Amino acid sequence: MRALLAASVSAVFFSPAARAQQADPAKPVVVQPGAPGAPSKTLPSSTRAILPPRSAADVGFMQGMILHHAQAVEMTAMIPSHTQNKDVRSLGARISSSQSDEIKFMKRWLASRGESVPKAMPKMPGMDMSHEPMARMPGMLTPQQMEALRKANGIEFDHLFLVGMIQHHNGALTMVKDLFDTAGAGQDAELFNFATDADNTQRAEIRIMETMLKKETLEEKR
Repeated sequence: MRALLAASVSAVFFSPAARAQQADPAKPVVVQPGAPGAPSKTLPSSTRAILPPRSAADVGFMQGMILHHAQAVEMTAMIPSHTQNKDVRSLGARISSSQSDEIKFMKRWLASRGESVPKAMPKMPGMDMSHEPMARMPGMLTPQQMEALRKANGIEFDHLFLVGMIQHHNGALTMVKDLFDTAGAGQDAELFNFATDADNTQRAEIRIMETMLKKETLEEKR
């Protein structure tokens, strides 16, 4: 039994494949996992990763979401000069940080696939943007809503910000749903993970903002 075990060990450690790997330890080994129940495959070291196929809906989603996020960041940028509410300031800082990082990710995703990266539209107070693509995206605040937010301060600003950001977040949820409802879209792993995380994060933030609005209402009644 010991002799058989020793022979087996020798066969493993001194097989041609093992000797070749020992001779060239720097040579990478590329393993492709098999489907459930199927064995893995060892691929040539020259194998290169290929980006998964994407659909027009994937590209449109990322391009649109960049502009969508840009408005949210613009909204949060007003907070320091418009309110002293610590809860609103904390929430705004979180939204600004997360959505700014997500904008960078979406730009990299598009650029790596040779797709055009949209630039955030400049501020145009009072201009009718009803025919612009950005204005047609779900949840986007109208120029009138943005102007009202800029003019508000204190408690009024807090209320308009929370109501507007809930509207904005709900629009993002609609965009994610539309993406996954489109045949062949959302199959890219990076995009799928991003859209799923964004959906979960914004749902959680909506709950926080709804609680803040309820608290605001209770304080007004006192």
